[in-house]
Amino acid sequence: MKHLMDITDLTTMQIDELIMTANDIIVNPMKYQDICIRKKLATLFFEPSTRTRLSFEAAMIELGGSVLGFSTSDSSSSAKGESVTDTVQTVGYYADIIAMRHPKEGAPLAASKRTTVPIINAGDGGHSHPTQTLADLLTIQREKGRLSNMTVGFCGDLKFGRTVHSLINALSRYEGIEYVFISPKELVIPDYVKANILDRNNIRYIETANMDEYMPKLDILYMTRVQRERFFNEADYVRLKDSYILTPDRLICAKKDLSIMHPLPRVNEISVKVDDDPRACYFKQVNNGKYIRMALILMLLDISV
Repeated sequence: MKHLMDITDLTTMQIDELIMTANDIIVNPMKYQDICIRKKLATLFFEPSTRTRLSFEAAMIELGGSVLGFSTSDSSSSAKGESVTDTVQTVGYYADIIAMRHPKEGAPLAASKRTTVPIINAGDGGHSHPTQTLADLLTIQREKGRLSNMTVGFCGDLKFGRTVHSLINALSRYEGIEYVFISPKELVIPDYVKANILDRNNIRYIETANMDEYMPKLDILYMTRVQRERFFNEADYVRLKDSYILTPDRLICAKKDLSIMHPLPRVNEISVKVDDDPRACYFKQVNNGKYIRMALILMLLDISV
């Protein structure tokens, strides 16, 4: 594998291998601390990000490598009118691997055709965010001990949520997965996701607007924020942004081993009072994201211990 553009670029065997490596890094960090010495990661973030960019940078530094790049398009030559492909081709002479985020769908894929170094899609518009999905999968595996035979609830913005679509795609390749999709009618899961992934593979799912009714059935609850940046109409955003708010009261009937996840950042959709609940996993996801990105960097650079 040369680049990672979408979670479907990875086979289930490769996903399992990445999770195994990440778990080994967690247990044996000293074994990996100098493995990428003299290697450089370029973070090309044409769209603002905090967690993803810093996670990639922390991952490379903990592997013994170094980091260069920019955090907004204003600080790159694209502000002068340079094309993304020219920027990436140039940076490819300075770095060994590139993590790229861009607001336009398909931009990392186009850039990958103009460089000889591996490119990781760190998010392209509403399309894909494969490393967040890998962080989610590692979190589920560490919390549940498996990636199969469970009921997963997705709540909030299921229409524009690229993390939701990617995780559905990834988990659907494992046995015994069922879904509960909880959203207002304006933000339901897209038809193409249902047709191309769920219906095609005969995967059971329920669509509902009622979070409380299905809470007792869930093994995983994946909350999402309603994303202001995906709306063309401010009034629609304001009307929908607080459709679902997870509070301790709503968790009374939930399973004792429920895992509550969120790709972050959150706004109001999870009360801070939930943070102390042992079932809250969203900050664990942040930490797991660093370890799975370390494993991915090693895989793409073809470095083994």
